Amino acid sequence: MIFTNDTEASLGFAAALADTVPEASDSGDDELSTPAQLTALLDAWRFSGRRDGDDRELIEVRSARSRLRALWLLDRDDAVDEVNDLLVDARALPRLVRHDDLDWHIHATEIDAPLARRIMVEAAMAFVDVIRADEMARLRVCDADDCESLYVDMSKNASRRFCSTRCGNRMAVRAYRARTA
Repeated sequence: MIFTNDTEASLGFAAALADTVPEASDSGDDELSTPAQLTALLDAWRFSGRRDGDDRELIEVRSARSRLRALWLLDRDDAVDEVNDLLVDARALPRLVRHDDLDWHIHATEIDAPLARRIMVEAAMAFVDVIRADEMARLRVCDADDCESLYVDMSKNASRRFCSTRCGNRMAVRAYRARTA
């Protein structure tokens, strides 16, 4: 295991949220354009805590999405500054919690803090682990020429190149056709 379960989950959620933009989504549409789409994403990732379900919350989460996409692409030293800013802005106070069917993990905001703040702080805490482990290279953008999806490379030798098998297969078919043409 490279990271703890809660770090992997936070990074996975951050990538899933970031990949709701049109250039990275499966549909090619903005997959975070309604409160219902946000609710579905939060439910799929079992994101706990307060949810208002209104347009204001959606706007704040969409802003967090943009900030997370930018953070994902930073080099290690620049990411440190952004992560520290996020934690200071949110007045993060890490503590161990256990809820639902999850074992001990870290939360750094109150459970009733606004959703966008909780998303950013959970991502920042995960980035702390990534930075401390010097594993920023595992936060990647898909190598497919027509995909901008983000993903966490959890492969043993850090050799994963594509966000999904679908993108890998599509690029392999293109390479084969180019060779045989």
